[in-house]
Amino acid sequence: MRAVALSVAAVLMLSPADVAISQNAAAGGAVKTLVVVAAHADDEGPVSPILARYAREGVQVYQIIASDGIAGLGQQGNIPRPEITVQGQDLVKQRADEARCAADSLGMKPPILLGFPDGKLGDYAGDRSLIYRVTQRIGEELARLRPDAVLTWGPDGGTGHPDHRLVGNIVTQLQRAGAPGVPERVFYMYLTAEGMRAMNPQRGAPPFTIPQAKYFTVRVPFAPEDLEAARRAMTCHRSQFTPEVVERVFPASSKAWNGSISLVPAFGSAAATDLFH
Repeated sequence: MRAVALSVAAVLMLSPADVAISQNAAAGGAVKTLVVVAAHADDEGPVSPILARYAREGVQVYQIIASDGIAGLGQQGNIPRPEITVQGQDLVKQRADEARCAADSLGMKPPILLGFPDGKLGDYAGDRSLIYRVTQRIGEELARLRPDAVLTWGPDGGTGHPDHRLVGNIVTQLQRAGAPGVPERVFYMYLTAEGMRAMNPQRGAPPFTIPQAKYFTVRVPFAPEDLEAARRAMTCHRSQFTPEVVERVFPASSKAWNGSISLVPAFGSAAATDLFH
């Protein structure tokens, strides 16, 4: 009887996160690990509802952010924002704080900030060793974390951003090279066309950045509470998104998601509704 009482007391002392992790482990053995490999502090947005869902279910969710964010100069939709005056190292610090805020909102682990120069990850002319250092650091972190699944940008970079393209290509390279800790389960994430049009009404979605529907064979559902967590995470990125932008873009994205996030497997797989099966 005393042993039972102690067991009950131990369970009562667990935090909700501990209980979720225990449930996750009981359902599938060892606790799963999911890693997002991103270029910038706000790159988790296209998949944030499922990051919240998996974190809520006890998965260890991490984000590796390659750049320092210094090139985020407070513009959205090519419209200057004079109210954003933070630049240089002050902006680097602010974006790091915003990344931590978003991770906390989603229930993720603290972000892993690599601190490479924003907007210049592929600057081969200015620094020929840079691309190799970025590759090495991403590889080192994946080897340390040993994730069961990885999310990253596709070859188009979602918006066409060169830094986005580069980090996705590095993950693909590492997986194909058999780098330690890089799983078979690598998935490409995408912004919705509706979200891009809401972000840039005068431009719309850049051409050839969204694959044909037939390639989106993985559709991961999420709950309303995960959607709300995603909204909170987006509001964390104050240097990039004004409240007006959030109120315009998030509903458009939510409507397009329609309760699930669509992904493209990097290496092909059957239709699925979960990243780990």
